[in-house]
Amino acid sequence: MTYSRKILTAGIVGAALPLGAGAAQADELSLSLATGGTGGVYFPLGGAMAEAWTQGVDGLTVTAESTGASVVNARLIEDGESDLAMIQNDIVNYAVNAAEMFDGDDPMERNLGMAMLYPELIQIVTLADSGIESVEDLAGTNVAVGAPGSGTEANARQIMEVHGISYDDISEQFLPFGEAVDALRDGRIDAAFLTAGIPTGSVVDLGSTEDISIVPIEAENAEAIADAYPFYSPITIEGGTYSGIDEDVDTVTVLAMLTASADLEADAVEQMLTVLFDEGTLETLCDTHARGCDITLDTATEAMPIDLHPGAEAFYDAHQ
Repeated sequence: MTYSRKILTAGIVGAALPLGAGAAQADELSLSLATGGTGGVYFPLGGAMAEAWTQGVDGLTVTAESTGASVVNARLIEDGESDLAMIQNDIVNYAVNAAEMFDGDDPMERNLGMAMLYPELIQIVTLADSGIESVEDLAGTNVAVGAPGSGTEANARQIMEVHGISYDDISEQFLPFGEAVDALRDGRIDAAFLTAGIPTGSVVDLGSTEDISIVPIEAENAEAIADAYPFYSPITIEGGTYSGIDEDVDTVTVLAMLTASADLEADAVEQMLTVLFDEGTLETLCDTHARGCDITLDTATEAMPIDLHPGAEAFYDAHQ
């Protein structure tokens, strides 16, 4: 992949960090960060990360791009169309191992680990008067299962499977966050699967105009999901997270993470992690979205599902 280069001077970590002794002083490394839909968490947090890296590393410009999220992002990295990606830990593991939705593909080994970020909760959203109170109640209804090729779609399929439901039992609609919320509001669908950090902006917006409900995944079924698909774990959405939902709701979660292309030089990745875990950057991410507050150096390699990028290895060896 070919990049244009020039030197930047702004920094958020004191003086901006140099992009390696070998970088031409008149050049700039321009990278793309694949995020997700504008109604989720990837997009705003990714934008804040991109700005921090652009300001904090001399010779680097990072642009956050809205995409179809996890499954699409793994392919963008593999195809050389993106350099960095926000992605679910389960999905990138499937990509690297040519499993699940990547069955039949070559292993996507250009995806390398950079950092674990925050929990991404599976939220099954419906209107309070829909009569849908359990996953089993989805049978016979119109359900948004996520954008085509998204991590949400994989999660929806797997969770329904454990509950004895398949696409044969519902009218599935392949809609991203924003479109699913509009369809719920307009009565065109009965429920929507969303996989995102909470509070999810699109759900907050829906709750501001409609009475909403989150369909629970009961503890017994949450354990069965985790047994069948080890990247899930039980979690609770605390009451008060969304307007009108005062009681806790049990569900399951995967984890969001950052990946980097194997084509990136180790020095660039190491410098970006130095900026990412700077105190000022972490404060900015926390201010951008509540899930940004979950990003810490202490948990950056916990449950890492794929090999680390050499630049990430160097960073963590020096800081942990």
